[in-house]
Amino acid sequence: MHWGPCRASAAPACNTLPTVTPEALAAVIREAIGHLADSDALQVDVPSEVHVERPRSRDHGDYATNAAMALAKSAGLPPRAIAELIARALQSVPGIAQAEVAGPGFINIRLDSAASGEVARQAVEQGQAYGRGSTLAGRTINVEFISANPTGPLHLGHTRWAAVGDAIARVLAAAGAAVTTEFYVNDRGVQMDRFGASVLAAATGQPIPEDGYHGGYIVDLAAEVVAEEPQLLELPAEERLAGFRESAYRRQLGQQQQVLALFRTHFDVWSSERALHESNAVEHGFEELRSHGHVFTADGAVWLRTTDFGDDKDRVLVKADGEYTYFASDTAYYVNKRERGFDLCIYLLGADHHGYVNRLRAVAACNGDAMETVEVLIGQMVKITRGGQEVKLSKRAGTIVTLEELVDEVGVDAARYSLIRYPVDSPLTLDLEVISQRTNDNPVFYVQYAHARISSVLRNAADLGIDWRTAAFDPGLLTQEREGELLASIAGYPRVVASAAELREPHRIARYLEELATAYHRFYDTCRVLPRSDESLTQTHIARLWLCAASRQVIANGLGLLGVSAPERM
Repeated sequence: MHWGPCRASAAPACNTLPTVTPEALAAVIREAIGHLADSDALQVDVPSEVHVERPRSRDHGDYATNAAMALAKSAGLPPRAIAELIARALQSVPGIAQAEVAGPGFINIRLDSAASGEVARQAVEQGQAYGRGSTLAGRTINVEFISANPTGPLHLGHTRWAAVGDAIARVLAAAGAAVTTEFYVNDRGVQMDRFGASVLAAATGQPIPEDGYHGGYIVDLAAEVVAEEPQLLELPAEERLAGFRESAYRRQLGQQQQVLALFRTHFDVWSSERALHESNAVEHGFEELRSHGHVFTADGAVWLRTTDFGDDKDRVLVKADGEYTYFASDTAYYVNKRERGFDLCIYLLGADHHGYVNRLRAVAACNGDAMETVEVLIGQMVKITRGGQEVKLSKRAGTIVTLEELVDEVGVDAARYSLIRYPVDSPLTLDLEVISQRTNDNPVFYVQYAHARISSVLRNAADLGIDWRTAAFDPGLLTQEREGELLASIAGYPRVVASAAELREPHRIARYLEELATAYHRFYDTCRVLPRSDESLTQTHIARLWLCAASRQVIANGLGLLGVSAPERM
């Protein structure tokens, strides 16, 4: 940012605030501190970051910073004395109407209306790019989620990760990261044989094994296999079992992929556990870990010494009988990810996988990587209710609720939004009556309705022949209190996106959108946007149409990060 030429008698900070965002204001404050340091008025190093936030009360201004308090120790001055110097410098910045010292050394900053209003132009002109940033630029991130066995339909726990995992990936990409989403197919091991035996039993009219799969979907799968591949019934017993297992596996995996596509959950990579073994990737993984000195043999088995890095016990890779453990696949899969160039591997696991946190981080350390290369997020259970009573929707999958059935019940938008809206580390209860209704009590409807309402306003403007995009836009006319609140909310969106990405918490986007929708409804109920029939079009009408368009763009952008549609009519 360039500081323009200053008169010798002027305060050093005389640059124009380029855009009204917390980040832009923080940069201006940093440069003001820099000029004070250069003139020896303040003997400090310029901080790499300055904290800027919205005050709880608008009476305290548009923004506040504790920069003076953070500098007090290094400067050897009282915080209020530092705050006075910074506030005086900020007073000369065009776009800042007032900078006042408050309390022990806070600086409350009030912007002039023209500067505040510019954020509406910025949001409209940047379009889908508004809110996207570069805080994670240069990071290459793998996000693995769901990773279900291909032995049945995706259930409600998978559904939560299908929504949240996809939203996390979208938010990380919006923050500048190069993101790859991945589904790890657990298609090897005894569960696959039990699955095949269950389908074969159903196809031949035999009782399903006690340790097999008993959902009604097994009967459906068996019928499909027999109808399309009747020759499998003629094979010798061992080949028949393998044939039914492989055919049912392909169909069940295809069903999972189909329902995830319907749910708008995209995976860049479908990775197979079986393929890891068949490609010798598991042995290669062992070699890499052995080269770092953490693989050892004891009692005839091969172990990974994960206790060196905080795990509660060492882990078996190969049992004494030569059988590979599931953990062997986990280690090889991690090594494989790193060799594909990912500098951060995020795993989204279910509530029963707390024990995986330390062992996966230990695998990273055993591979010579920082433990922070692995990040494990644990999602808690979900249940659904109707009228206060827990509901079991499933007709064909035993006692579980499936993703497909939930979507059939409430729709993709309501299901995704409701699952993303809450922190994943807390158990979640969804009330079907609430998330299905078309009222303001339903958060997704409330946000989508705001988008549709704005779209209607802009259509009405077009019907009146108002071309607000090409008309002169004077942001300084947006001086009404509700306009200021709405502009402040729009200006805060980029920071919400950055925070959601940093913390892996896409629910922050949903909660923000609800606040933005509220700010818009308050604005619209207070401020006349379109001229009445007996009124002439004014520049204030134009400015408010720009504000409407900016609000609509931000709502659409935020819903897009959640994988939820932004309807223009409802």
